[in-house]
Amino acid sequence: MEPQAQKPQLRRRALLQAAVAAPVAASALGATAAPAAATGSGGRFDGDSPRFSIAVLPDTQYLFDEDSSDPEPLNATFAHLLERRSEANVAFLTHLGDVTEHGSEHEISLADRAFRAIDGKVPYSVLAGNHDVPGSTNDQRGDSAYLRAFGPQRFRRSPTFGGASPDGYNSFHVLTAGGRKWLVLALDWRVSPSGLAWAQGVIDGHRDLPVILTTHDLASADDSGRAELSGNGRALWDGLIRRNDQVFLTLNGHYWPSGRTVLTNDAGHDVHVHVANYQDRYYGGAGMIRLYTFDLVRGVIDVETFSPWLLSRDAEDRTPLEAENLELTGPVDRFSVEIDFRERFAGFAPPVLPQPRPASAVMPRGTAAYWRFDAAGLAGAGGVVADGTVARDLTGNGNDLTVQRLHASGPDALERSAEHHEGAPAHASLRFGGGKSPDRGAVLRTGPTAPINSATFERGYTIEAFVKFPEPFEGDHAWMGILSWEGRNGDAGKTSGWSPDEPTCSLNLSPERFLQYVVYPTGRDADPTSWSHALPVGRWTHLAIVNDGNRTVIYVDGSKIARNPTQQSRGITTLGKPFVIGGTQFAGQYGQGFYGWIGDVRIVSRALKPKEFLTSRA
Repeated sequence: MEPQAQKPQLRRRALLQAAVAAPVAASALGATAAPAAATGSGGRFDGDSPRFSIAVLPDTQYLFDEDSSDPEPLNATFAHLLERRSEANVAFLTHLGDVTEHGSEHEISLADRAFRAIDGKVPYSVLAGNHDVPGSTNDQRGDSAYLRAFGPQRFRRSPTFGGASPDGYNSFHVLTAGGRKWLVLALDWRVSPSGLAWAQGVIDGHRDLPVILTTHDLASADDSGRAELSGNGRALWDGLIRRNDQVFLTLNGHYWPSGRTVLTNDAGHDVHVHVANYQDRYYGGAGMIRLYTFDLVRGVIDVETFSPWLLSRDAEDRTPLEAENLELTGPVDRFSVEIDFRERFAGFAPPVLPQPRPASAVMPRGTAAYWRFDAAGLAGAGGVVADGTVARDLTGNGNDLTVQRLHASGPDALERSAEHHEGAPAHASLRFGGGKSPDRGAVLRTGPTAPINSATFERGYTIEAFVKFPEPFEGDHAWMGILSWEGRNGDAGKTSGWSPDEPTCSLNLSPERFLQYVVYPTGRDADPTSWSHALPVGRWTHLAIVNDGNRTVIYVDGSKIARNPTQQSRGITTLGKPFVIGGTQFAGQYGQGFYGWIGDVRIVSRALKPKEFLTSRA
C-alpha cells in the first residue's frame, strides 16, 4: 500500500449496479452451468457456454505475515472454488500480487503450500507485488523466494500457460471460455523496458485475442470509488495498454479502497480499469475474492465480492465482524459492466459471419413452401420492388407470391434490403413500409390455384419467419399482420372467435409488440391463440410456429414462449384463398400493412424440432 495522490476528475462511463444478483451463496457460485470436459478434481468447466467466470484474488499479504500467518481463509477460498467450479463455470483464477507480507522463505513456503490445493485443478496466474520482492527493484531483480515458488516452472503443466518473460516475473495464459480464446497477461509490479517489449511481443503473437491485463500497481481510487492511474500505471498505460486495442479490462490490487474507471485508448475504445484490494478489512480481507461473470449473450460482466471462508460459517455462530464482511454489496464491489463484446472486439477479431445457404440445404422432408428474397427467390433488381414482382416458391410446389401494394401506397411500401438475420439462409430481406392513418403497405399473395391455399396440415406443421422491427418503432402499428390466410372464419362456420370477420389463421403484433398467433383448427369450433412477450426492436428475431397435430407451440429465437394454449388444435381451417406475407385481412379487406423487415419464410407440413429450424446449420 502506498499513499494516494490527489485525483483529478476522469471521464468514465457509468457502470450499472447489478439489479438482479442474489446473495452469493445462492447466485454466483450457485448458478447452474452446463458441464463439459472435466478438469482434474476441480469440477467440470464448460468452455463453450456463453456464461463463464474469472475469479480475482487480490492482496493476501496479511494472511502470510511471518509468525502471524493464517492460511485458513485462503484455504477455504480455494476449497470453495474447487467445490463450486462447475456451478459458477470458473474458467480461471488470477492473483493480483502481494501474496505475502515480506516475501520471506517462511511466508512464501506457506503460500506455496496453500496454492498446491488448486495446482492442476483450476488454471491460475500469480504475479509479484512489492511485498513479495524487494520493492525498489523491477522484473530484472534476479532470483527470489517468490520466483522459486511461483516462477514459470510452477505453471508449465497448466493447460492455459503460454509462457513467461526470460526473467520469469511476467507470464501469460491463453484460456478458452465462451466458445473463444482469451489472453490473460500477468505483469510484475514494476515492468522493465525489456519486460514491456516481451509483453508487446505476446500481444503481437496473439493479435486476434482479447486481453485481460493484470498487475499489482496500475490505478488507485478515492473514497467515492473513482479511480485514476497511478504514476506507474500511467507509464504502463502509455507504454503498452493504450496502443493495444486488445486490452479491454485491467485488474490491479495494491491500493485501497477499491474502485474503477473507464479510459479511452488510441482506437477510441473503452478500457475498463478496476482496483480490488481488501487487506484493510477484517482479517486481512478474509480471503475475499471477486467473481467476474461474463455473459456474452447479455453483453455484461457481473461482478460480486465475497469471502468463502466467512460464508462457510454457521450463520448463528458468526461474530458481528464476520457477518459484516462476508459479502460486499456497495457500488464498487457489486456491479455490472455493459460491453458489446462483438463490437468491442471487432477491430482485431471481426466476427466470422455464416455464409448464405442454398435453398436445397434448407428444404427438409415435408417442406410445403419456401420463400426467400435474394436473387434465388425474387426476380428483378434494384431497391424498389414493383407490383407484379414474383417471389418464387423454391420448393417448386407452385406457391409463388406476387407483390401487390395496398391502397395508394407509394414505392417505399416495399423495398429490397441486404439486412438479414445472422442465421438466415438468405442474406436478404424485404423492407415493408406499412402503417395506419392513412392505411398503407404492401403484401405478397399466392395465386388463386396455389396448393397452399387449401392445405389444412392436419398431421402437423411448422411455419417460420425472420422479422425485424425498426428502432425507433415510430407510429401506430397495432395489430399489423406478419402473415395470414385470407378469408373470414365466419364463412368457414366458426363462431367461437371475437369476430367472424377475422381470418382463419394469422400471425400479428399487438400494440405492446406481443406476438399473436390465432388459428381456427379443423374439426372443431375453437380459436386457440398463442401470445409471446414483447418482441425487441432494432434486431432480427426468428419466429417458429410448431403444431404436432394436437396443439401449437410458438418459439421465439429458439425458446418456447409461455402463453401457448393447451387446448386441442389440429390443422388449419382454410377456404382456398391466398396465403399472404405482409398483412392480415379483416372482413375480407386489408387496412395497414407490415412495418419492418421480413426475411426467409418456410412452411413444413410436420412438426420440426428446434434443431431443425432455419437457424440451424447442422
